[in-house]
Amino acid sequence: MKGVLVSLACLGLILFLLVAGCTSSNQSGGQENKITSENTTSGEKTVYRVGIDAVYPPFTMMSEKGEPTGFDVESIKWIAKDQGFEPEFQAIAWDGIIPALNANKVDMVYAGMTITDERKEKVNFSKPYWTVNQMVVTKEGSPVTLDQVKTGKAKIGTQRGCTAAIWVEDNLVNKSLMAADNLKQYDNTPLAVEDLVAGRTDAVIYDSTVMNDIIAGKPVQKIGMIETNEQFGIAVRKSDAELLKKLNTGLDHLMASPDWQALVQKYKLE
Repeated sequence: MKGVLVSLACLGLILFLLVAGCTSSNQSGGQENKITSENTTSGEKTVYRVGIDAVYPPFTMMSEKGEPTGFDVESIKWIAKDQGFEPEFQAIAWDGIIPALNANKVDMVYAGMTITDERKEKVNFSKPYWTVNQMVVTKEGSPVTLDQVKTGKAKIGTQRGCTAAIWVEDNLVNKSLMAADNLKQYDNTPLAVEDLVAGRTDAVIYDSTVMNDIIAGKPVQKIGMIETNEQFGIAVRKSDAELLKKLNTGLDHLMASPDWQALVQKYKLE
């Protein structure tokens, strides 16, 4: 009986060690294989989530296959390869894109975002990589003039939260040159242009380079430019100094390479 008890005890000890060994191995493996947007295992690249505006050609847009493309998309892919990380794209409504960044839903915003003092209070920006002004368009054959738009004598449409909307509010609405109701804001600029063509607004204001793509083939005419000389930058959280350094270094390398001019020509930015 004693021999049986000893044997059973030994068998139990062996089973215990085997189970303990398996548990330890699984726990360790789970930790080693965990990949987040900020940390990866040895030998694997960090993944950074890139917030984009899906309707901002030629900087950011979706292809017919539903894949992100455009000047900014190709640029961050180049920078990612240069700096040793992987980009993962996420389309977000423009008026919620900075809140999404600061809520850790994305790690950067690379989507033709103008560097402004107001935005710099909430995020940090990379060095500027492009400059634009605000283009003003009307329906083909419209008698509305640039002077009428700039003095608040027109009903204006633009994208919600963009710098065109900010310009109208600061220079026309807040100075009582235009009624607040005469500023019509949309989720994206193509919708604003649709309403312009339908006769619901008198003019649409938006970034010059992007507007060319949006109005192509539509019964819309350019009537002038508002010189704002806005500079685009990549936005990151204020706490992400290391990521900002990578982006600035990557931008330096990209802009010094022949690939930069090739992208400029490909997307007809000049």
